[in-house]
Amino acid sequence: MTVTADTTDDVEALKHLHDGGDYRRLAERTSNPEVLRQLAIGEYPFVWHAIARNPAAPTDLLAALAGRRQVVWNDNCLLQLLAAHPALMGEALEGLVDLVGDRLREGDRPYAAVLELAGRPELPVERLHRLGRLPGASVRLRRGISRVLAERPDR
Repeated sequence: MTVTADTTDDVEALKHLHDGGDYRRLAERTSNPEVLRQLAIGEYPFVWHAIARNPAAPTDLLAALAGRRQVVWNDNCLLQLLAAHPALMGEALEGLVDLVGDRLREGDRPYAAVLELAGRPELPVERLHRLGRLPGASVRLRRGISRVLAERPDR
């Protein structure tokens, strides 16, 4: 990895964060994966969300964030952001599908994440339909899955 002045500045900025807003702003702007990893250790769910929106977030960090929990609303928002992140691929994406299925069974209703996943052409259609048949899935979610799948470019 090439170290630029910006990423070096971000490492230095980690030493001078005062509140959650400082953490969030750094998570939004940095392209340094190590800084993002340090920020992800914290307990601020809005920082996890900022990391999940950051295009520079590496796949392994995104996969690790999927297991973070705070309250259901924040957890579901994080799952949706992770499902939409283009860097989440391969085994990490498959793991997210499994995790979202577990959360459906628990009754957490991560419906927005399911719909984001349905829009990912690298995921098999049948696997996504199975999410809609799990306990915790609603008729409305099943309709949404079918609608999003029909709009996918690979269909």
